[in-house]
Amino acid sequence: DQARPRLCTSLQVKRIEMTMSASTYDIVTVGGGIGGAALATVMAKAGARVLVIERELRFQDRVRGEFMEPWGVAETKRLGIYNVLLEAGHPTPWWDIYLGATKMERRDCVATTPHQLPNFGIYHPTLQELTLAEASKAGAEVRRGATVREVRPGNPPTVVVESNGRVEEFTPRLVVGADGRSSMVRKSLGFETVREPDRYYIAGLWFDEMPAPEDAGVGVYNPMLGQVGYLFPQGGGKVRAYMVYPVDGDYRLNGDGAVARFISEALRTGVPPEYYKGARANGPLASFITADHWVDHPYRDGVALIGDAASASDPIWGLGLSLTSRDARVLSDLLRANDDWGSACHSYARAHDEYFSNLRGADNIMRELLVDRGPEADARRAKALPRVASGVAQLPDQGFCGPDQPFDEAARNRLYGD
Repeated sequence: DQARPRLCTSLQVKRIEMTMSASTYDIVTVGGGIGGAALATVMAKAGARVLVIERELRFQDRVRGEFMEPWGVAETKRLGIYNVLLEAGHPTPWWDIYLGATKMERRDCVATTPHQLPNFGIYHPTLQELTLAEASKAGAEVRRGATVREVRPGNPPTVVVESNGRVEEFTPRLVVGADGRSSMVRKSLGFETVREPDRYYIAGLWFDEMPAPEDAGVGVYNPMLGQVGYLFPQGGGKVRAYMVYPVDGDYRLNGDGAVARFISEALRTGVPPEYYKGARANGPLASFITADHWVDHPYRDGVALIGDAASASDPIWGLGLSLTSRDARVLSDLLRANDDWGSACHSYARAHDEYFSNLRGADNIMRELLVDRGPEADARRAKALPRVASGVAQLPDQGFCGPDQPFDEAARNRLYGD
């Protein structure tokens, strides 16, 4: 213990049954997905005592994100987990873009992005298992099948955990809420959640034996229908397909009975029919609302939020894994650089607000131009697309290149000529 870095201090840990536990922790991470597990891995390697609480004993396919853009891949490299993910993941250097049934572009993402890296696909349950195993290997304690009952902010904060029939209270230096879109930690602290209007659903479905390109993601945008079809190859004929469709449609893509409708809507959107020929659906089909939601300044009194707990990016653009990796990397960098963790977490929260705002602004523009339907959307396209074609303005590229480039009102005005 004496050899550990100064960031590891002796912390009180108390069992509700009034007997004392010998374990002490600097960080308790609520959630063992890529965000919580990656942060735990980095901090455990730095000498921190880390406890990861994960409620699931076995990760299930719940139609979550399985795609990372080049900037997200770069974040996993900086977190030191990329090589582990590569064992089960599938790099895709190309991105095929369609407008309806017309192929517009095949983009070389390695050559045209600042990180010079490919996109990356990986089955979400496998991603979770790999990152959680890395956290354990790095020295973090991982408790699965455990439930966090309460989080109380303070100096120090308090976490109440139920596991194996007993309840314990922990008072670490920092609690990290990495527990997803419906975050219990966020609710416990009373953060005010801001959200965009509900405009679209996104449905996901796993396919085997699909003859789609192995080296390219496919994005098909059809603003006449207000629909998008995606194919994200995972290697060996395995593909995660997604369908985006308006909330005011006359159908909902859920369950085995909707598989045929999923495929027919993908084809109607413009996905090449030869890609679905012989493909075999294998897995759950479910739809989710796509609206962004977020909190401002995701840190309060010893508790930081990362990933979807802090900000859920519109899944139409597939940025969730990349954004979560960015959160884990930025927060862990700041914690390792500053003994004052409160100050470090406030710095993280300010940085998060800025880069999430850049992504959200860019995503809204892309939705307006490539997805939204109706006279107002047509008028926006009539103004913006000729300016893009003539080189006067550019479409936002934060989705592939990352959130460091601002997207502000001036950028919007240049695009629309206002």
